[in-house]
Amino acid sequence: MSLSELYQQLILDHNRSPRNRGALEAPTHSAVGHNPLCGDQLQLQLQLMDGRVAEVAFEGSGCAISTASASLMTDAVKGLDKDELDELFAKFHALATGDESPDDLGKLGAFGGIRDYPTRVKCATLAWHTLRAALHGEQGATSE
Repeated sequence: MSLSELYQQLILDHNRSPRNRGALEAPTHSAVGHNPLCGDQLQLQLQLMDGRVAEVAFEGSGCAISTASASLMTDAVKGLDKDELDELFAKFHALATGDESPDDLGKLGAFGGIRDYPTRVKCATLAWHTLRAALHGEQGATSE
C-alpha cells in the first residue's frame, strides 16, 4: 500500500468515526466556523487548564475532508498551549497551501495532497481557522 493510499484510509477512517465529536460540559473557549463554498459548518469548543488544551470537541456537518480534518486536529492539539497551537496552525496552513512538508506533521500530513485541489483547501482548514478564532476570542463564523 502506498503512502497516498494510507493517507486516504486515514482520512476516510476519521470521517466515518470522528474523534472528539460532541459538546463539552464546561468549555472555556468556543467559535463557530462556516465554509460558504460547500456548506461545511462546525462549532468548536475548548477547555483550557493551566494554559493548555485539556479537552476539545466539535459538532457540525461537513464533507469528508472537513470532518476528518476536525477529527485529526482535535487529537493533535490536546495538551498544547496557545503558542504551540499557533505554531501548529501555521504549519498546517502551510501544508494545505503547499509550503510545508507532510513529513513534519505526523498524521496531519495526510492533508499534504489537498494543495492540488484548491477548492478543497478551505474544507481542510475550516476547523483550524475556527480553532484560532476560539483561542483569540474572535466572535462570529470564520470562512477562511
